[in-house]
Amino acid sequence: MKALALLLSGALVASLANAAQAEGLVKYTIEGDAIRAPLVREPGDAARGRKIVLDRSVGGCVLCHAFPEPEPRFMGDIGPPLAGVGARLSAGQLRLRVVDSSRIDPKTPMPAYYRTEGLYDVAGPYRGKPILDAQQVEDVVAYLRTLRGAQR
Repeated sequence: MKALALLLSGALVASLANAAQAEGLVKYTIEGDAIRAPLVREPGDAARGRKIVLDRSVGGCVLCHAFPEPEPRFMGDIGPPLAGVGARLSAGQLRLRVVDSSRIDPKTPMPAYYRTEGLYDVAGPYRGKPILDAQQVEDVVAYLRTLRGAQR
């Protein structure tokens, strides 16, 4: 019984700590399948977004998705190819998928790039921190909106 109480109190403390850390995130509203309002006032920059998407150590998007880009040569195929995604989805729909794709598909292997609560198996240094900050999310959305044609 004492062990259960310690476990529950530890879970409560961890939950409160995560909630406190999450307070630094910009609040957003999900409307249907989209987050219509940008997370920040500065418009997203497609060139910065491209760098985030193609850099395996920042966004890691190319680990799972293929992009209509000549480099990097080795792209993933776990997620759908993203050629033409800017023509198929609105900025708001893309924003929700980057922020927290599990809101669209609860079984998705795609990480939540702008969520800190309710995550599992997060390495210590990354707990309570989003993968991307609000401006980076907007930059990625701006880049994805440029992907309007077919795969090269």
